[in-house]
Amino acid sequence: MSVRHFLTLLDLTPEELQQIIERAIELKAMHKAGETHEPLKNRVMGMVFEKSSTRTRISFETAMAHFGGQAIFLSPRDTQLGRGEPIDDGARVMSSMLDVIMIRTFEHEKIETFAAYSSVPVINALTDRYHPCQLLADIQAYTEQRGSIQGKTVSWIGDGNNMCHSYINAARQFDFNLKIACPEGYDPNPEILDAAGDHVEIFRKPGQATENSDLVVTDVWTSMGQEEEQAKRESAFKGFIVTPEMMSQAREDALFMHCLPAHRGEEVSADVIDGPQSVVWQEAENRLHAQKALLEFLLVPRDQVLG
Repeated sequence: MSVRHFLTLLDLTPEELQQIIERAIELKAMHKAGETHEPLKNRVMGMVFEKSSTRTRISFETAMAHFGGQAIFLSPRDTQLGRGEPIDDGARVMSSMLDVIMIRTFEHEKIETFAAYSSVPVINALTDRYHPCQLLADIQAYTEQRGSIQGKTVSWIGDGNNMCHSYINAARQFDFNLKIACPEGYDPNPEILDAAGDHVEIFRKPGQATENSDLVVTDVWTSMGQEEEQAKRESAFKGFIVTPEMMSQAREDALFMHCLPAHRGEEVSADVIDGPQSVVWQEAENRLHAQKALLEFLLVPRDQVLG
């Protein structure tokens, strides 16, 4: 059986993604009930971090502990990859000793190269182009609160960044409509956008994008590695802050999400992110449960999955 990787949402079928969401909800309920489930006993995950993280590290490390396995944290200072060892050499060696490898890095091409030479599953824990694990948590949160997201309308407000790209792929895979509001010059990658066809529309006025929306999502205006653009971006994104007025354009039962960390008063007002429509804390917690479901999917044969 060939090794399956999770570099983008497009690596799995819509049916497989839905299976993971449903399983994540089951695993969350099992955890809340105090049930022990250790399908990855004696398995080891390597966690390669070139970018810092809070939720990603905690969720993956905890997931392996809950599943009876172990995780090894690897920063650039801890491996030869940080000293210029070829990525393909590192992938061959690391995958010969580990059962699964999670990578959080800058260039998406790095993780594609690593996966091409890895003999075990590789999981994208964030690159400059995509953040698919966050989307699993987001879709789980929406499903828990409102049911299926299929056919719904989602509004993305802000930069056409890695999260936006993953929402574009999610619109294709989960079959919802995505309305993106971003200033000119900050559009998502045209190839990723074009591949989504009529699932996605671009707007220049945020209020138009949130009209009759079921879910409103935003992210920071300045991502890691773009700090020198902070002032320029603050000027470009003026008017793109998600406020109660903007949320009032959406449906009455619309939800608000943000992958965190958030800057209150910048991309979102405090009364929205801390208000009754916000599910950011459930969304963040779901990183743990969605990734557990993903790990189980990648490493445990279907007929051995116990619920």
